[in-house]
Amino acid sequence: MLSFKAGIAILFSAALAAVPALATSTTSSKTTTSHGHSSHKQASKSKSHKLHGQQAIDSNRATEIQEALIREHYLTGAASGNWDSATQAAMQKYQSDQGWQTKLTPDSRALKKLGLGPDYSTAINAKDSSFAGPAPASSIPPSQAAGFAAAAGVNQ
Repeated sequence: MLSFKAGIAILFSAALAAVPALATSTTSSKTTTSHGHSSHKQASKSKSHKLHGQQAIDSNRATEIQEALIREHYLTGAASGNWDSATQAAMQKYQSDQGWQTKLTPDSRALKKLGLGPDYSTAINAKDSSFAGPAPASSIPPSQAAGFAAAAGVNQ
């Protein structure tokens, strides 16, 4: 015959096994977005979506691009500063000739090749930067140098 403790253990195990079978799931009429926010389908359609990022090319930047395209003989006339259809066509032709994408937005590789990429001339590691080199080690106070050496585990 089973002991009292063994009987209780078997009864408890059976109860634990039955709990998942009795559990039910509930659903909601709301939809949940990937960010965990609840919303109704019809409510999300009525709200306008806020646009992010650059929506148009600045007139100063358009002028720079036009001047570069004129210099490379892809555009004629004077730079107007307007990102018009002639400028878009010239940029697409330039990018196509390079074997790059021909979307309406300028490709970063095309801008760099036109000489309009980022300017790193003042970067700390630029060849002709105006930054001074580090101070000589002899200018570091002895107490500070000893602290550096101790932190690095170097004996002086």
